[in-house]
Amino acid sequence: MASPVITPVLMIEPSSWLRSGITIEKVNGVNLVKFTNELHTRLEELLEKRKIQSLTPQEETEYAGITELERVLTLVNAKLIASCEC
Repeated sequence: MASPVITPVLMIEPSSWLRSGITIEKVNGVNLVKFTNELHTRLEELLEKRKIQSLTPQEETEYAGITELERVLTLVNAKLIASCEC
C-alpha cells in the first residue's frame, strides 16, 4: 500500500474557534457539535468569495481552518450518533 501524499496547507488553527465558534445542540436526543450562527455565516461568506476566486491570502487561511474544523466536527458527530442508544 502506497503512503498517502501529505500536502502542507497554511491555515488558521481550527482549535482557535473552539471557545467561540461552536455550540452543542440536542438533535433527536443526541448532543451534536455545531457551528455558531456567526461562524456558519462567516464560512458561507468565505465560500462565496472562493467561488469567484476573490479570497485574500488571510481569508484563504481562515477558510482552510474553518473547513478543517467542519471535517473534524462531522466525524465527531457521526461517532456521537453511532454510539447513541436512542
